[in-house]
Amino acid sequence: MTADFKKDPMDPSGFVLLADHVPGIVQEIRYYSTYNFIGDRIDGYEEPCAILTKEAARALKSVANEMNVQGYRLKVFDCYRPLKAVKHFVLWGIEDLDLRMKPFFYPNLEKQELFIKGYIASRSSHSRGSTVDLTLLDMQTGKELDMGSPFDLFSEISHPDYRGSEISDEQYENRMILQRVMVRNGFEPLDCEWWHFTLKDEPYPDTYFDFPVSAEYLKK
Repeated sequence: MTADFKKDPMDPSGFVLLADHVPGIVQEIRYYSTYNFIGDRIDGYEEPCAILTKEAARALKSVANEMNVQGYRLKVFDCYRPLKAVKHFVLWGIEDLDLRMKPFFYPNLEKQELFIKGYIASRSSHSRGSTVDLTLLDMQTGKELDMGSPFDLFSEISHPDYRGSEISDEQYENRMILQRVMVRNGFEPLDCEWWHFTLKDEPYPDTYFDFPVSAEYLKK
């Protein structure tokens, strides 16, 4: 798909609220909360809502339909992420003293390694608006499928193809259930995070947006 080189980074046209396109989707927008690897609400997250490009939302609706037939619902942790949020991550990475959330999200790594190993990017595909972090809920139990590691655990264990002794066959297969359907519907996985997928034919491959995560802003 041809890039829109003139797209204004503050222009939300072309973006939608995911809940409007995928009925029944569960949202736990971690960067609006304080339960994330920094421990504070992240800059730019003004409302706990998932926002995506129309194209990515349409593809995710197809994923949701397939998963519903299999007995699963989608649960999203993050979608569009403003540039100011990524800047917040980078500035936090420079601050050596803030290690509040290390035991929960990066117990075996130093902060600087999170960037070196690719867990946190100084320019994120999320800011282009067609990337989603998500997992699956079992519709019978209402619980998340056991993927072997939680969202945003920055560790080799979170690599989708990790087959060490810490990951059971069932946990690995749960990851593959998610990955197979996402790939079949046009998304590409990331090699170090089982929850991360980007629409292959994303509409704005060269534009990094900075408008806030806000349903109200989309109405403007």
